[in-house]
Amino acid sequence: MVIGIGGISNAGKSGLARRIKNYYSSKNVTVLCQDDFAFPNEKIPLIRDHIDWECPASIDFKHYEETVIKAIEDNDIVIIEGIFAFYYGSTTNLIDKKIFLTLDSRFFFMRKNTDLRWGKEPDWYIEHIWKNHIKYCKSNTPDDALVLRAGKTIDLNKIIAFLESS
Repeated sequence: MVIGIGGISNAGKSGLARRIKNYYSSKNVTVLCQDDFAFPNEKIPLIRDHIDWECPASIDFKHYEETVIKAIEDNDIVIIEGIFAFYYGSTTNLIDKKIFLTLDSRFFFMRKNTDLRWGKEPDWYIEHIWKNHIKYCKSNTPDDALVLRAGKTIDLNKIIAFLESS
């Protein structure tokens, strides 16, 4: 089974992927984080002299897809997660179950303003992240995705029922 988890930055994709992996601990499970397939900084487009991690051109989709295919051969369950999880059509076609985490804009801005993993981001860039989320991610959410509101307690039992449904 291939599980795709998409959604905006800071929605909890990585945390949800870990929870699902832990649930299926008796199986061979791997998690592929799309962030690990970003091009080197010098190959990522800039916006106002700032590296634009929040655009599809930042991801090496070909390498990502090759890695997903190899992981499918070697694992019982492959979880792929990232802001562009459903953007690249041929990779999206490999996904059996799709989960999309959504945040309202107020909650996103609050979370992103307190996220200091890469230092404090300028307000204009946080606004850019939100706009790109609407443009590239939310608009590419498949109809068959389970849409969950991040920022609230996510019921793992509900997710497992979805994953195990036909």
